[in-house]
Amino acid sequence: MKFLQSPQSLLLAASLILPSPVFAAEPQKLLKGVSPKVIEWRRHIHQNPELGNREFETAALVAQHLRSLGIEVKTDIAHTGVVGLLKGKRPGQTVALRADMDALPVEEKLDLPFASKKRTNYRGVETGIMHACGHDAHVAMLMGAAEVLAGMRDTLQGDVMFIFQPAEEGAPKGEEGGAELMLKEGIFKRNKPDAVFGLHVTSNLAEGKIGYRKGPLMASSDRFEITVKGRQTHGSRPWGGVDPIVTAAQMVMGIQTIVSRQVDITKEPAIVSFGKIAGGVRNNIIPDEVQLVGTIRNFDMDTRQQIFESIRTIAANTAEGMGASAEVEIFEGYPVTKNDKALTTEMLPTLEAVAGADHVMEIDKITGAEDFSFYANEVPGLFFFLGVTPEGTDPLTAPSNHSPLFYIEESALEVGTEALVRLTLDYFEKQ
Repeated sequence: MKFLQSPQSLLLAASLILPSPVFAAEPQKLLKGVSPKVIEWRRHIHQNPELGNREFETAALVAQHLRSLGIEVKTDIAHTGVVGLLKGKRPGQTVALRADMDALPVEEKLDLPFASKKRTNYRGVETGIMHACGHDAHVAMLMGAAEVLAGMRDTLQGDVMFIFQPAEEGAPKGEEGGAELMLKEGIFKRNKPDAVFGLHVTSNLAEGKIGYRKGPLMASSDRFEITVKGRQTHGSRPWGGVDPIVTAAQMVMGIQTIVSRQVDITKEPAIVSFGKIAGGVRNNIIPDEVQLVGTIRNFDMDTRQQIFESIRTIAANTAEGMGASAEVEIFEGYPVTKNDKALTTEMLPTLEAVAGADHVMEIDKITGAEDFSFYANEVPGLFFFLGVTPEGTDPLTAPSNHSPLFYIEESALEVGTEALVRLTLDYFEKQ
């Protein structure tokens, strides 16, 4: 796959990448030098967002930067993914660091000099494109961490894998993508790391604060669709057909009892929510079918399978009892994002040293999902959150991730870049 870039974007990308000079092996000095570049990279990527599996310019920028640092680079993984491998001069283990690159179909409403003006047609709807979840910051911080660690290669006692991943927000319809596809295409088969680290910016914490959790951190995320099939008839003669609307209504209520009556919620919480009910065109026509669409979230993989089976059973039995039929499709999404407890305990002092012990806190479980979970299912993983809400703004009322007003206080990026570097160095030292 060739990278498609305009001459203007190539010129700007090149201006942001300078050959890496020979640095003394002192991370603090290197971090200070790279911080302004991280902000410039982030602003450039923010102004030029790209949707999942279409991150051509972002991938080209990343690949060019890694090559300028003398890092071995592989491109076109999972469509637009980039993987860099930095080999230390001393033998040791391998650490993987991951950043996601894709933006969202959200029209930006921030008044910034580098605000996105890009637009696209997304699933038939004209919309803007925005880095409304902070992936622009993730890419920039990992680019900065790569520069710092490359400047220390003569003292590194191990190798570092830099994973720049497309389509964390999901691949376009009909395509595969994201972490699952990167693994399917063999990135861990070629160089399997001993540990993987990742972070995510969040409006739920003040700038520079770090949130973590041992064990399950973020929920699995799965989608289900149920097609309830009846037999169309006039609304004045319901006995002349089979009513899929009434059947669907009973099905919704029955499925809501899965969590309240079947799942052991003392083990882990779970959620089953319906987001769409569609059927019928007129007030006095009972239609042939009704479609139900919903989401499943939970923090235990065994419970996940139990919920799948309960949805199928309730849908089938409810439909049969009403003389209808039901087709159930469950689309498995992201598994539970689970932090390795031993790794988290081992690396917690590093996070506290970077942000300050009073700025590092254990947070509640999050019912959102992240495909970092696929990496952490393969090797011990640690995923944490970096606060980006400006001091003086209440994180509880700040525009959330995925909002057109999502805002990043850029001073936090220095903390995130240092955290990625220090986690790598300290992990090597502890092995």
